[in-house]
Amino acid sequence: MSYVGPDFDPPRPRRSALRRTLTVLLAVLVPGALLGWLAWEALGGSQEGGSGGRAAGAVSGTGGTASAGGTPDDRPGARSPSASAPGGAGTLAGKVVVIDPGHNPANSAHTAEIGRQVDIGTHEKECDTTGTATDSGYSEAAFTLDVAHRLRVLLEQRGATVKLTQDADRPYGPCIDERARIGNSARADAVVSVHADGAGAGQRGFHVILPGAVHAGAADTRAIVTPSRKLGELIAGDFADATGTAPSNYVGDGTGLVTREDLGGLNLSTVPKVFIECGNMRDTKDAALLTSGAWRQRAAQGISEGIVGFLRGR
Repeated sequence: MSYVGPDFDPPRPRRSALRRTLTVLLAVLVPGALLGWLAWEALGGSQEGGSGGRAAGAVSGTGGTASAGGTPDDRPGARSPSASAPGGAGTLAGKVVVIDPGHNPANSAHTAEIGRQVDIGTHEKECDTTGTATDSGYSEAAFTLDVAHRLRVLLEQRGATVKLTQDADRPYGPCIDERARIGNSARADAVVSVHADGAGAGQRGFHVILPGAVHAGAADTRAIVTPSRKLGELIAGDFADATGTAPSNYVGDGTGLVTREDLGGLNLSTVPKVFIECGNMRDTKDAALLTSGAWRQRAAQGISEGIVGFLRGR
């Protein structure tokens, strides 16, 4: 039975032991928690918003963040989603790609110079032409240079060394024979000449031009016919996938592939090379695509994927 009264003083030893135990625990836990908090702060807090984490909206690797000047799809220097894909950046280190933007924006002011004849092995041909244009005046030369810039960004993000045959940095040209020599001198692993066609209205779609087997004069394509065909097949497939456009309905029998023996840029090449006609500037539906920055980005993506596949031995 317990006795509780005004003068009752309960036993103290058990409470004193408990207090001592709690004091010891606090002495251990509080400094530990403080040290943990300090370490967490030193490391920058959580990666969702701490000062040491990646800022919201930042883009890792080469290319930086998108500016307010346009969406990634619309700007030639925009970072491509493929650059962060598995096996993306750096996998083409040591590979050289030459991009040949067809024609030159200044060719029209130098008609005499570009009209002179040059030897392409099988015969002579004009140094270059002005190219075609849409009904609204958007030139093939402007189109090819824009796609070339976008393509350069994509390939450099993969680690390739990229060279352009021209970058609107010369008064005209280069001539078609010089364009071939640029790729040869670079010992390019792949060369792609970017164009847009000037066929009649109603003729739509893209096609990739492959070198035929030519052995005449300064031309000898026999060593590059097979690898060039592989390069062209990969570009055709990836271009169709990336852009959602169909192969040409007027050449190539629906394959998107055409072999020619009359193009100096192919005849004089000693490295794998193809041309791509991305669409028909004289058809209103194709022209609507070719004049779209977002579509040109997809076009560059498709060409890039084909080149990457070729260089990786896909």
